[in-house]
Amino acid sequence: MTTAYLTSFVGAMMASAALVPLCRRAAVRFGYVAKPRIDRWHQYSTPFLGGVAVAVPVIVGMGLTGGWRHHTLLVACAALMAAVGFVDDVMSLKPATKLIAQIVLASVLLLFGHRLYWVESMTLDSLLTIVWIVGITNAFNLLDNMDGLCAGIAIIAGTAFLAGLPSAAPDSAVFYQGQYLALLLGAAAGFLLYNIHPASIFMGDTGSLFLGFSLAVMGLGSEPGHAAQPSLLSVISAPILVMVIPILDTTLVTLSRWLSGRAATAGGRDHSSHRLVAMGLSQQRAVAVLWSLAAITGLTGYFARSLETSWSVLLIVAVMLPLAVFTVYLSNVRVYDGADLSVLRRTGVTPLVMTFMYKRRVAEVFLDLALISMAYYASYRLRFEGPEFVDHFREFLTSLPIVIASQFVALFIVGAYRGVWRLFGLIDTVVFGKGIILGTGIAALLVLFPHPSYSRTVFVIYGALLFLLLSVSRASFRLIGEFVTRRRQIGDRLVIYGAGAAAGVAMREIVTNTEPYRVLGYIDDDARKHRSRVHGYQVLGGFAKLDRMVKNGEIDAVLVSCRRLGVEREEELAQLLLAHGCRLKRLHVSIEEVGDSASAMRVSRTASAG
Repeated sequence: MTTAYLTSFVGAMMASAALVPLCRRAAVRFGYVAKPRIDRWHQYSTPFLGGVAVAVPVIVGMGLTGGWRHHTLLVACAALMAAVGFVDDVMSLKPATKLIAQIVLASVLLLFGHRLYWVESMTLDSLLTIVWIVGITNAFNLLDNMDGLCAGIAIIAGTAFLAGLPSAAPDSAVFYQGQYLALLLGAAAGFLLYNIHPASIFMGDTGSLFLGFSLAVMGLGSEPGHAAQPSLLSVISAPILVMVIPILDTTLVTLSRWLSGRAATAGGRDHSSHRLVAMGLSQQRAVAVLWSLAAITGLTGYFARSLETSWSVLLIVAVMLPLAVFTVYLSNVRVYDGADLSVLRRTGVTPLVMTFMYKRRVAEVFLDLALISMAYYASYRLRFEGPEFVDHFREFLTSLPIVIASQFVALFIVGAYRGVWRLFGLIDTVVFGKGIILGTGIAALLVLFPHPSYSRTVFVIYGALLFLLLSVSRASFRLIGEFVTRRRQIGDRLVIYGAGAAAGVAMREIVTNTEPYRVLGYIDDDARKHRSRVHGYQVLGGFAKLDRMVKNGEIDAVLVSCRRLGVEREEELAQLLLAHGCRLKRLHVSIEEVGDSASAMRVSRTASAG
């Protein structure tokens, strides 16, 4: 079976790779070229009929392998969806027209028994099935916003679905479902060879609608009794996890556009990929980040099918919570400025955060509720294995409300909800440590007093896990910011002069600064610090090293972080940078005496009134 899938994959990839140049030539000849626009990302005119080279090998391949016999409806509907996309590429259909076509094709599949089987109510399940197919189809259509992104995500999602297929005899329906996926993966891979940045061709709606529709159908469930279903949780979570990146991107874009007074179908450079680039990543790195996240969630969806339900819950929560925090971080990224402000009706700042940021504390509380529950549940799973866990599960349910209440009271008392995420530091971990010790102690007393035989080890494990989860969740914004700063491929190449105590302040300013910098490292006159690491960056050397780098054109700017550099050194540094066109920047952090407090307050109020 593996050999057959591999043969289909290679054949489809070769066919697609051979068809792409023909499609590109035809698109240029007939004028089907995407020209740069203010609401689009590409900067050069690019042909966009590459989706034909994705759909044709799959459709023809299913006919050659005999898959038409078992999946006639799937292939026919997918072909019609590709046809709708092709007509849209050459004639520009209205969004409502495409939506109607998608609903009709989804309804045809539903009529012949293709559905999710997520809920017992067949009416509700029918509606969910249509929403799923139409939603995923459009999610991939929206995901086609940066070179290589849509095709790469499709390959990752398709691989996860293929790996999750049960073993099947040749010439069976499940076998040919695998053939369809293998052909789809091969065709997408062949196209991706030409679509990696800088792309020479786009897939257009022909390809994105075909890929989205096909993968949406692959995520449908099996009728109870006709296929093995491990649990309802895995049946629902597996396809959602495999598709979580398109789903999150579509949700983020749709909400931000609606809240800014724009149509969700309007074009724009406000997708997750664009936000990553706005943070300072190159296009290739931004796409690679989303590919990596898709691979992680795809693996999670795969393992969720095989793990025991209780462990699946922990795995899913452990993956989805950081991903949710990452999405919130992306929503806080400014993606419009300058002339682009006309694209937004009210403001150039991402409106999603403008609307909900004042509710941040409420969001923190809900996040902590999930983390406390997760930590306590995980501590039980680690303490009691197999049948022993079942025997103690009632104790867990009884004590969980006590643990939650005790922990929230303790965190509130120590002031855990007064911090700012992006400024999270070591002293904040001490605050959380106090709150966790206090909360765990209160919960242990309340639980152990009436039940002396209750396991004390559970509370020890719980405290350690919760400290880790709370600290990582609060440090997440700062961690993401510093991670992105270290991998920026755009912005001025910057060296920080001075690797002392002020270096940490300088790095925090760079992370939160709207102007992107590529930090190369530190320069310090103290030879004992050379080649050591400070805040994740290497101390490159002393002034002689800086002199060579500047003269070789390796630096655009120097930021002086130390307070006392010396008059001679400052003059020498200024002359060196001026002679080679580099900029000199200085970090100012000082405490100044204003004077009479009452006078200062009057001056402040007068200035505010004016």
